Amino acid sequence: MANKESFFGDVRKHLMTGVSYMIPFVVPGGILIAVAFAMGGIYVFNTPGFAADMFGWGKVAFGLMVPALAGFIAYSIADRPGIALGFVAGMLANNQGSGFLGGMIGGLFAGYVAKAIKQIKLPASMVSLMPVLVIPLFGTFIVGLGMTYVLGGPVTWLNQAMTTALNNLSSGGKIILGLVQGAMLAFDMGGPVNKAAYAFALASADANNWGPMAANFVASMCPPAGIALALVLFKDRWTKVEREGVSGCVIGGLAMITEFAIPYAAADPLHVLPATMVGSAVGAALSYVFDLTLTAPHGGLFVIMLANKPLVWMLVFAVAIVVTAAMLFVLKPKVTESEEKALSL
Repeated sequence: MANKESFFGDVRKHLMTGVSYMIPFVVPGGILIAVAFAMGGIYVFNTPGFAADMFGWGKVAFGLMVPALAGFIAYSIADRPGIALGFVAGMLANNQGSGFLGGMIGGLFAGYVAKAIKQIKLPASMVSLMPVLVIPLFGTFIVGLGMTYVLGGPVTWLNQAMTTALNNLSSGGKIILGLVQGAMLAFDMGGPVNKAAYAFALASADANNWGPMAANFVASMCPPAGIALALVLFKDRWTKVEREGVSGCVIGGLAMITEFAIPYAAADPLHVLPATMVGSAVGAALSYVFDLTLTAPHGGLFVIMLANKPLVWMLVFAVAIVVTAAMLFVLKPKVTESEEKALSL
């Protein structure tokens, strides 16, 4: 049992390392994209100019999020030899659409592959080739096989199945659709479940139905914003290090960067994820109840004036934040002195 606990403790440490290196890519990417939408409208990328250039810079930074996550998870496991394999796994996850979840799995896989190859004994004359040839070449080949033929198929099927399910729900009750859509967006915060819900909102927008996008905004912004409120109001539920992240959660909530909630969800998924899913589900459902629309694919509060009822949208968002914080108060146990160090991010 001790060995199992040690293994999962190590995995958690590796995941947190990856997340900590990922955040500096997420912040500028999300904010620059949001500002570009505010300056140039929802089709800013189609019109050459400064706003379109800014959108491109943000997209590049945001696009490096998953590779950075996977690369530094692998680095945490295998040190420098793991970085290249992890970045390859992250890029493959991006290309196949498995997103944050694929990046996490790929980073762990790449790290342990690199660590295993490092154990191979080579003749003294070939030892210098290990970090520059043996590990990168054979590791990339193994990671490519695993990511392409093991992870890619199931994740693609999962995305298609969830998008189809949401489309079927859209013809039924709007409240049920909102509850499901909101919970999906808060479940893995950038992974395939989140991406399926976002793809549904984008497909609806292409058909000139911007209702799902308004719900998407509420549900995507709610997790970090709700956690920020809980960090301020219920300090005995969090470690000192966790409480120091409140400013990042505020920024994430306002700029629609859900990923700021990931460290908290990864550290205590059994208590944090249900709370964020309930808050986002309630917010998305209320968005449909009030027939809200928002004609922008991203941007947070920077583009909120594009909503048909901005003040009502703000009220719905506030309710969702309060629900998330209240759920965290109910579900998350107090941190004891003995747990303070162990539970720090």
